[in-house]
Amino acid sequence: MSVPAPAILTAPVAAPVATSYWRLVSRRLARDPATLIAGSLLGAIVLAAVLAPALAPYDPAAGSIRMRLSPIGTVGHPLGTDEQGRDMLSRLLFGGRMTLLAGLTPIVVACLFGGVLGILAGYLGGAANSIIMRASDIFYAFPAILLAIAISGALGPGLGNTLISLSVVFLPRIIRVAEAVTVQTKSLEYVAAARASGAGSWPIVRYHLLPNVLAPILVFTSTQVSLSIILAAGLSFLGLGVTPPAAEWGLMLNTLRQSIYVDAWVPALPGVAIFVVSMAFNLLSDGLRDAMEVRG
Repeated sequence: MSVPAPAILTAPVAAPVATSYWRLVSRRLARDPATLIAGSLLGAIVLAAVLAPALAPYDPAAGSIRMRLSPIGTVGHPLGTDEQGRDMLSRLLFGGRMTLLAGLTPIVVACLFGGVLGILAGYLGGAANSIIMRASDIFYAFPAILLAIAISGALGPGLGNTLISLSVVFLPRIIRVAEAVTVQTKSLEYVAAARASGAGSWPIVRYHLLPNVLAPILVFTSTQVSLSIILAAGLSFLGLGVTPPAAEWGLMLNTLRQSIYVDAWVPALPGVAIFVVSMAFNLLSDGLRDAMEVRG
């Protein structure tokens, strides 16, 4: 009588875990030093702007004629004072709040409304596509700065009108990108298979279109933030944006432009702040775009 051979015990082999798309994106971002530096710098600037009431050593609107145009390094005023003797460090901190608000809010508004309109135009096609895209083409035909100046000039100066004008400027740009990405995604095989299986429009949009079109829309939107900040500062510089005595970097450039012959360094500080923030946003958007180009 033969004895059966003992069974060989083998440990179960774990199935390979598929790494998610966003985990791959985060890994690529973590290996990009330029993006990390830009993100850290922006985080510090945003944190300083949010905590401006606690960090600012003086009231940004309180001035002293006796201390006007003090140079950088003055005791009690490390970044000097402006033409009215107001502390530049305090005004830069509070100005960052206003500049970031004026630059980021229109992008968020345009991304929300432009993304929805672009996806609808791309998915529905036909008359809906023609109406939405031709209407956006009317605004897209004008250069961004001219359109912003025209709308702000018609509405008048003020933060609210600046937000409205810049939102209108960026809305057609995002609509065009969202429509193009949606049309391209809608023609893919898995969308056709879902439609052939009897899936309705909302499930197709929710489960098949949105996960694939949101990333390109967000990447493009991030590239527009620096332009929005520059336009917001430009409107304030021209007197069409934030009004005095509010602290805003573009407005500070305007009020300090005559002081450049007395001390060139203090008037240059708001311009340097705008340049640094714009470059940081550009580097961050470039890194985000490269990281999201993950295949497989």
